[in-house]
Parts: sequence; C-alpha cells; structure tokens
Amino acid sequence: MTLIKTQIGRRAFIKNTSLASGGLILGFSMLNACKPKQAETMAALEMPEEWFEMNGYLKIGDNGVVTILSPNPEIGQNVKTSMPMIVADELDIDWSQVIVEQAPLNTKLYSWQVAGGSRSISSSWQGLRMAGATARHLLKEAAAQAWQVPVSEISAVAGMLTHEASGNSAGYGEMASAASKLEVPEEIELKEQSEFTIIGTSRKNVDGKKIVTGQPLFGLDVQREGMLIATVAHPPAFGMTLKSFDASSAKQMPGIKDVFSIKVYEDDFKRSTFHHTAFNEVVVVLGETTWQVMQAKKAVQIEWEKAPDRTYGMTMFGNDMTVNHPAGMENSASHKEKMEAMSARPGRVVRRDGNPEAAFANAAKVIERSYSCPFLAHNTMEPMNFFAHVTEGHAELLGPTQTPEWMETAIAARLDLPLDKVDIMMTRQGGGFGRRLYGHFMVEAALISKQAKAPVKLVYSREEDMTQGIYRPAYYATYRAALDENNNMVAFHVKTGGIPESPLFANRFPAGALDNYLAEDWTIESNITTGAFRAPRSNFIAGAEQSFLDEVAEASGKDPIQFRLDLLQRAQQHPVGERNDYEADRYAGVLEMVREKSGWEQGATGRHRGVSAYFCHNSYVAQVLDIIMEGNEPKVDRVCVAIDCGIVVNPDAATNMAEGGTVDGIGQAMYSAMTFKDGVPEEKNFDRYRLIRHAEAPKSIDVHFVDNGKDPTGLGEPPFPPVMGALANALYKATGRRVYHQPFITDRPPLVG
Repeated sequence: MTLIKTQIGRRAFIKNTSLASGGLILGFSMLNACKPKQAETMAALEMPEEWFEMNGYLKIGDNGVVTILSPNPEIGQNVKTSMPMIVADELDIDWSQVIVEQAPLNTKLYSWQVAGGSRSISSSWQGLRMAGATARHLLKEAAAQAWQVPVSEISAVAGMLTHEASGNSAGYGEMASAASKLEVPEEIELKEQSEFTIIGTSRKNVDGKKIVTGQPLFGLDVQREGMLIATVAHPPAFGMTLKSFDASSAKQMPGIKDVFSIKVYEDDFKRSTFHHTAFNEVVVVLGETTWQVMQAKKAVQIEWEKAPDRTYGMTMFGNDMTVNHPAGMENSASHKEKMEAMSARPGRVVRRDGNPEAAFANAAKVIERSYSCPFLAHNTMEPMNFFAHVTEGHAELLGPTQTPEWMETAIAARLDLPLDKVDIMMTRQGGGFGRRLYGHFMVEAALISKQAKAPVKLVYSREEDMTQGIYRPAYYATYRAALDENNNMVAFHVKTGGIPESPLFANRFPAGALDNYLAEDWTIESNITTGAFRAPRSNFIAGAEQSFLDEVAEASGKDPIQFRLDLLQRAQQHPVGERNDYEADRYAGVLEMVREKSGWEQGATGRHRGVSAYFCHNSYVAQVLDIIMEGNEPKVDRVCVAIDCGIVVNPDAATNMAEGGTVDGIGQAMYSAMTFKDGVPEEKNFDRYRLIRHAEAPKSIDVHFVDNGKDPTGLGEPPFPPVMGALANALYKATGRRVYHQPFITDRPPLVG
C-alpha cells in the first residue's frame, strides 16, 4: 500500500446529498456491467432499499450493491466502464456487484469533466483511486468500531469485511450506514500495482447491451412530454450571412409551429475556448416531428448576403486573443496556392539549435520535400443535437457534449441566468472526435426553447452538420535534411503552417537529437471555421514527419527503424536543448517492441511494409503497416501497434481504441477531404465525402502495450496520427511512388448518382 494525503482532492469527498436518493441515472442497467454468465446472479439481486453515500463517486446499498458514478462524458472511449473500474479496485468490491451511472455535471466534485485531449483517465487517476480507497477505509473503520478491534486488523476483500482473530465478518452493506457518517481521514493508503484485481483486467462495456439492442442512450433518443423538434438553416457558403427570409409557405405546412431567426452570441459576447461558431445567425424551423421541420425548411425562402470582415475577442485557455474572420468566398485551389507561397517565405522562428544555416550550406546532400492535407469534417455518426427546456428562471439541457462545464458558462451568460440555474446533463455520444467540444448547437437549443416557451430538441440534418464547420484545418509542411559525406543527417529544418493555424510542435522529435535544428511556422486567416480534430495538429504533422524521416533514412542507406533508434539514442545520451517534450527511452521502447512483434527483421514475403512512431498526449505509439497488392490495387493487410501509455486499465477497451484510431487514421489519410468553391462546401453528405469502408480496413490489427507500471497517459488519440506515416511509407514500398499530399487516393468519383 502507498500512503497518500487526501488533501490532494479533498473537495472530491464533500457530501452531495442530491445523490443519496439515487442521483442522475442515464443508460442504467445492472446487467450491462456483467459478463453473460453473471447475468442470472445479478438478475436475482434486489435493488437496495436504502443507499449510503461514501463520497461523490460512490454509494453503497444496504445489501452491498455499489453504485459508482462515471464523471466524464462518454464518446465511445469506454471511460464509463474504465473510470468506475479504478474506483471499484481500490474499494475492493466484486465487479458483479457494481452499477454504473453517468455522473451529473459537478466540477466541484469531479474536477475535469471533459472528453478531450485524451485526459479522462490520466487527469482523474488519483482522484478515482482515492475515492475507492477512502470508502474502503471508512468501511474498515466502521467495522473496527462495531467489533471493538484495531482497524489495522480488518481486511476488506471483494465486498466483505473480516476480522480473522474474532471470526467476525460482514458485507459492505451492513457497515455502509455507519461508514457514511465517519470523517474522511487526513491520509489514505492506495494499493500497489501488484495488488490490483480489477485494473488491468478486461471488463465489458457497461452500455454494451443497450447499444446492440437499440435502447435509449444517445441525445437523439431523448423524449420529453410536450417536446417540440427544431432544426436550423445556415448560410450555404462561408463568407455569407443572413439578410432576410420569408416563412409564410413553411408555416402553413403540417405540424409546423413557428419559423424565426436567432443570433447565437451577441456581438459583444467575449467567447471562450470552445464558444465559437461558424454562422452566428441562423433560421429556426420549429414543429412536431423531425421529418416535418426538415421538409418545411426547404420551403423557407431565405436571402443571404456577403458577410463583412469580422473580429471578435476570445479567451483561449486563459489567454486573451483576437480572432479575425476575413470577408470573401474562399476556394480550395487558392488555399493551396496561398500555402505554397507562405512556405516559400521565411517563417516565424520558434526554435533554433546550433547553426542550421551553416550546416545546410556545407552539406554534401540536401533533401527537401513538402506535404499537405485538406480540411476534414468530423462526421460523427450522431449529428449534432441537444434537448433544452428553458423557463423564466431555469435552464435544463440534456444531450451529447464533450465540454459540459464550459458550455454551461456560455449558456448562462447568453440567457442572463445565474450559473446555478443552468443544469447540463450528459447522454452517451455517437462520436465526438473534437466536434462536440464546440457547443454552439447547445446555445441554439436553449435560445429556441426560450423563444418557443416549450421543451425543444434541436436536430441537425447530416448536411447541416457537415457544412457548418468546425473542421480540421488545412496544413502544409516543408522539411529539409542535410547529410554529410558519410550520409549522416547533420541538420533538420521544418517550416509549416496552415489555414488558420500552424501544426508545429517545435520541441518534439527529432528536436533534441541533432546539433543543428530549425523550426519555423506561419498561418493564413480564413472565415472557414476550424477547431480541434482527433489529435489536433498531430493528425497531420506526425504523418508528414514520419514520411520524411523514411525518405532520409533511405538516402542515408539505413534501415528506417534503426535510423530512428540512432537519433533517439543521441537524444537520450546527449540531448540538445532543454525543452524537449518526450522521453527518448520510452520513444525507443515502442520502436523496439514493434520491430520485434511485427517480425520486421525477418521481412514478409509478398508484403510491403512501412513504419512510423510518434509521441503525443504523453503517450508513445509505433506502427508497422503491411500492404499487399491485389492486381494494381494496394490493400492494407495488417498493422502491428506498440503503445506505451502507462498502466492499461481495461485491456479490451484499450485495444479497441488502438484499433479504432488505426482504422480512422488510414481512412482519413487515404480518402477524406473537405473542399470549397466560392465558399460553398463541395461535400455535403457521404455521397461525396469519402470515408473508409469495411472492406478497406486492415484484415488484422495486433496491439501490444508496454508494461512499465507508470501512471496512465492518453490513449484515445495517440494511435491515430502515426499510422498515416506508416501508410505512406508502405505505399511507397508497394508502388514505388512517394505520396506527399492527402488524400492519397485523389480520383474520388461520387459514390452514388
């Protein structure tokens, strides 16, 4: 056991009496938490007659059944199962006795209630463990007092308290009432890793049964008495705004209650990190059913006009900044020309080690290559939606959001309500990938409900969802490497930028591994609204960097894995600079693991192999991708993945995330793009926007984790970026041609029609 002071998260143990009577239950099912063979046993259990709250994370029933609240939004990363597993392990309860509920929004209790940055587990690791360990201690203390014995002699195992010397024993439920009245100790003991019984074992998704049987879980499933349905119409092009509309015909259509416009944010509203929106004024169609409002929207006669230059203030993670949206109707062709022009000019120097200019001037050979990628849409399977019921003094909202706390602040400000009068509840989300970090649709739902004076569920069509932003930015990068007469790389230069942000991470590998290193960046303003996309910035720069390093390794006459390992050895033994943000030994560790697990050195007959490795979200991923040729068509056959993300809480869930990220990365790099003509998105639905298909996914993905006992780090995003580099490198081996610009397959005819 490890002794730790509870003051680290003492506020997490403040009593929350609203939970004592059952709390908020979303997606509740006792059987969902069980393996199939446990279903009969659990079905025979009766619900407790009384609950006793141990702390804000858990409560224990009088019959020993435990409810654990999962605090963070669930977007498919399986935190609704994994986070309670951490609590249950420290509590030392039989997992078959556990019920999982989605916790309400309460950052005083749960702190980081965000699904973003791959931080759910890592940011809550200590707090979740403390919650379970504290409850276990209180139960042991209650038993010690009841039996008049030292607490040190009480054991707590699998929901049972035992005093061996006296022969006394009791279930947690028998001591829960007394334990809930005791004071939280100043220090608490946490288990050693070797003592874990649940952490590190695979547990089934607690929502699994509801997902596969189609039971209500998601925002689109929400139904309330008297609820109306709303949808919105936004300008058809970026660079346009609402001028006027005539809804007389639409209002006569069956089921239509009203048509009106709303302004999402007032002009003087100072936006925060995730409060921006592509189109600030939209037309709302309100009616009885989804079909009715979407049909009526087509009948609304709307006149749009060109938007002027716009500037607004924003606070980005505490830093004040100004955001400019220039006027104009942008085109993908001009985007490419502008990025190429910017890349040819000097950029903003972000990091310089040594004398890279001299090294390039004296080089025996210089390799220079440029890479680009387009805007991408998130395309969550569940389009944007949210339920809102706003009355004169209160706002209740329910639906899928990755940032409930930040949007609660925005909604309170927009409705001019005190923060404690806005309640946001979370459903399971049908995909997030960064899109649901931005909650303008929640503000829209609240404003619509306020004007309608009724409960409203806002539902976007797929076309509305795909053409409103918020997209992954378009990026461009130029790399140069200088080789000496012995083909050793002696200097490295990256100059990169994008519309409207740069993807540069100046302190990541290979920074720190060379004496001469230069990193520059640039940006181009745009009125096309962009934002976080799975593994922001890394989702481009990783693939570009890893493709370039492979080409340099080839020019050096070195094996691509050994080439990287040699650089990492230098970064480990004699690092250059003090700002390198990666651990070279862990980086090298995943490369060595993937070399072994993929059988890299043995080769693979009939297969063409590419490798990549990357660090992001405090985790390390290396991938070897195998392509086979079927006629003239390259097919991804196998991907071997090595990951160092510290302790793996739920191996099945972790493997699923690695597989999903790998498939997603292959698909986005190979097929996907958002393009624009005169500000109009040319891809409005899946008939034009190309996603990977089942037949195009790898036939097998082998996932391996480094077992180093370190605290957990990110996992939802790290497997996504590097596979793009491995894919590019394998395509070169298979076809003899290097690919520099995404999507790699560009002859994209319409899928239908």
